[in-house]
Formats: sequence, C-alpha cells, structure tokens
Amino acid sequence: MITLSHAMVLAAGLGTRMRPLTDDRPKPLLPLEGRSLLHHALDRLAAAGVAHHVVNAHYFADQVAEAVAAHDAPDRTVLREEVLLETGGGITNALPHLGDGPFAVINGDAFWLDGPTPALDRLAAAFDPDQMDALLLLVRTSQVDGEVGRGDFLLDPLGRVRRPKEREISPYLFAGVQILSPELFRDAPPGPFSLNLLFDRAIEEGRMFGLVHDGAWFHLSTPRDLQRAETMLRAGMLTALF
Repeated sequence: MITLSHAMVLAAGLGTRMRPLTDDRPKPLLPLEGRSLLHHALDRLAAAGVAHHVVNAHYFADQVAEAVAAHDAPDRTVLREEVLLETGGGITNALPHLGDGPFAVINGDAFWLDGPTPALDRLAAAFDPDQMDALLLLVRTSQVDGEVGRGDFLLDPLGRVRRPKEREISPYLFAGVQILSPELFRDAPPGPFSLNLLFDRAIEEGRMFGLVHDGAWFHLSTPRDLQRAETMLRAGMLTALF
C-alpha cells in the first residue's frame, strides 16, 4: 500500500481518430457531461489526495495550459513538448516533477465511474513497491461498448500480466489508469518512445501487475464513442458496462 502524492495526466497526443472534433482542440479538452476529459481526470486525482499534478502538452499546448490553470487542483505543472515524446518519453521527461516514490498516470482521454471504492484508492492500496514496477487498471473486454480487438493483457492467479500469444484472445483492456514506480524507467532511452518498451521488460521480470476495475469504463476513441458515452450517462444506461 502506498500514499499517492504525485500524478501525471498524458495530454500531448494528436487525437487523430477523434477528428473532426480534434481539428481545433486536443482530445483531453473534449467535453463529457459538461466538463472536459482533462478536468475529469484532475478531479479524480484531487479526490484521491494527490497534491502534485503534472500535465504534458504538445498539440494545442496553449489550450491545455489554460485548462490546467483554470482547474483548482493544487501544484499544477504543465510540460510543453516541442517534439511529441510519446507515452514513455513524456513520462521520462516528467520524472523530475514526479517525486521519489510511485506515482499515478492517467491517459488524458480516460473516463470511468468508480465502483464501491474509487479506482485510484484501490490501485494505491494494492501497489506493493517490493514486487511491482507497474500496476495497471484493467477492464473486462466483455463489458466494453466498442471495438476491443484481441484485448491487451491476461492475468495470472497472482495478478501478474502478460501479453496475448499468437491466436490468443485477451480478456482485459488497459483502462488508461496506472501506478508506476520510478524503477520502471531505469535505463530509459532518450527522446520519444512508447511506454510499451518498458512494459515488456517489466513483464519479463514479473514486475507488472493488473487490477480489474469494478465500476464502469468508457472506450473513447472516435466521435461516435463520445456521443454514445454522453447518451448513456444522461440516460443512466450503465448496466451493460458492469
């Protein structure tokens, strides 16, 4: 169990699959239930007691900075990326602002509803720094309203994750919410790279784990996904997501 004090929201991506909605704004600033996805993420982090928030920005970076400044979360830092650093490079670049211990990372387009216990609290309670370099929030593909492909991960009885083998279907998707240890980033390469590079090493070392979400989660990849999520939230049509 850990206490979360630092967190990062990934808000630098181009959001190409969400076009034309992202022609004039970054994807994390798209509204859902009258509030931007970025503000929803910062709301969840503030509610979890996180005191230090980092947000990276590249596409329409000025808009991201303005949105962060408009939120009332404490100690907000915006890191502008002149060159898009991707997920791994973006977090590596932010490490000096993320403290010495494990920290949360939320994708800027992640949106979920908590179960009986908030997801971030569940992750913090389950994170064991002696065993884990990464703990990912996962959702069951059977509960996702949208395209899931072959899924992302499988879990062993102890909660360790692995990727699917050839012709194997994974029952879980990554929900875009996670706790990471600084140790995950040892020997990280400079410049842009995908976080999957470090995930693969953590999987090989048996230090990457998953926790299955017990609430609702929304797959927000295309404009149709966003419209469908808005409709379901307004109508209270969430039984299919559990």
